[in-house]
Amino acid sequence: MSKTESDTPNRLALIASKGTLDWAYPPFILATAAGAMGWEVGVFFTFYGLTLLKHDIEAEVSPLGNPAMPMKMPFGPEGFQNINWSIPQAAMSIPGFNSVATGLMKQTFKNKGVAAVGELRDTAVELGVDLIACQMTMDVFGFKREDFISGCQIGGAATFLEYAAGAEVSLFV
Repeated sequence: MSKTESDTPNRLALIASKGTLDWAYPPFILATAAGAMGWEVGVFFTFYGLTLLKHDIEAEVSPLGNPAMPMKMPFGPEGFQNINWSIPQAAMSIPGFNSVATGLMKQTFKNKGVAAVGELRDTAVELGVDLIACQMTMDVFGFKREDFISGCQIGGAATFLEYAAGAEVSLFV
């Protein structure tokens, strides 16, 4: 009998290690999709991914760190929106450019009907996804339990490994 035919749900184990806007989406999209399918889901937030569990998510995107990132405008006529703007690397280091790029990306997501990262996180909590904050990373960066949302738990690598040992799917994002 296959796992999907048994009474035991499939299990997904994710490691979220990055806290930028573009890297915040994959763990929450995968977690909510699996949760909606009835899977058990655990996400271990470590290093910079840990900031995705803070009360206010302040994730930004950096075109400088993402050379393949398309720069499209989320406003104006359709032809204008479809232009793939080639931004010189030097321009990407101008102070404030990350904020502009972040605002444009967030507006594009909104225009396309994509939920905000905070909304996806709330959905994950509602679906019963286990959100595990890495204790070692908390210690290294000086975070306290009260810095994070109430829907998460605190655990170390061993906590997550115990969970992941029973997972059919394990991913590092």
